[in-house]
Amino acid sequence: MDIRLDWLGCATFRLTLGETVVFLDAYMDRVPSAPPVGLRAADVTRADFVLVGHAHFDHIAGTEIIARNTGAKVIGSHESCRVLREQGVPEGQLIASQGGERHRLAPGVTVRVLPSLHSCTWTTGALAATEPVTGDLGLCEDERAAMAAERGLGASIGRRAQAGDGPAAELRAHLAGAVGSPVTGGPLAYLIETPQGSIFWQDTSGCWTGVLKELAPKPDVALLAAAGRGNVDGEPIQGSLAQFVGIEAGLLQPRTVILNHHDNWMPPVTPDGGTDVAPIRAELARVVPGATLLEPGYMEGTRLLA
Repeated sequence: MDIRLDWLGCATFRLTLGETVVFLDAYMDRVPSAPPVGLRAADVTRADFVLVGHAHFDHIAGTEIIARNTGAKVIGSHESCRVLREQGVPEGQLIASQGGERHRLAPGVTVRVLPSLHSCTWTTGALAATEPVTGDLGLCEDERAAMAAERGLGASIGRRAQAGDGPAAELRAHLAGAVGSPVTGGPLAYLIETPQGSIFWQDTSGCWTGVLKELAPKPDVALLAAAGRGNVDGEPIQGSLAQFVGIEAGLLQPRTVILNHHDNWMPPVTPDGGTDVAPIRAELARVVPGATLLEPGYMEGTRLLA
């Protein structure tokens, strides 16, 4: 089976497994000033499945277009399915999951759905954070909500969206029309198992360490999100984004790591050129010295598990 992976920006990938085409998220129609990824949702003519990590716009948007145009089945949380149902995706194409399920994608190919966590958007930590951040531990949800309200939930996005320059106006218009939910709906991660090996994918920087530690088989390839302040077992990491990625890689022990969510996917909020991955590269070399970090560009058709 020929297995190829196309990165389509943010946390979105197209995974081709022989004759089966699986999208991992579907957010390709981005802010106009974001670098084009080479494909728009409306141009997708082949898709058998879309796996949705969570219901925020920068992950789920585009799924409704692909599902309606191709008949692809969608695996995602109950909230993701609710959003898509409201967008006219037929009920028969929606497969609501919460973690613990196994679904067949093709003969000999299955996907396991795993419970996951979102990065800590309610606390400190920029999208491109590489310096250690500490504090904000042991808070209940009402305290977190108050903190988010005081700081302004998505404060950097809000400030830039209200600015008067052209990129901010583009962002305002984009946010107003983007399909998605203000809540995550319960983030999910996925382990795709093939005759050649397995591929782990997550689309936000959060994890249950017990889930990753006990995962069997260990993935050959790990597609790991690298944005924001990492969420480790429900608490903000006491450290850096690079250290969070290192924690996940240390638990998963993959042979190959590919990052996502680290590009300039939402100007003017995300940094020009994307996240500096040098600290992540160094941390991976320390924690999993035998692993290879691949850094594909958009639409490069990276061959996996050859």
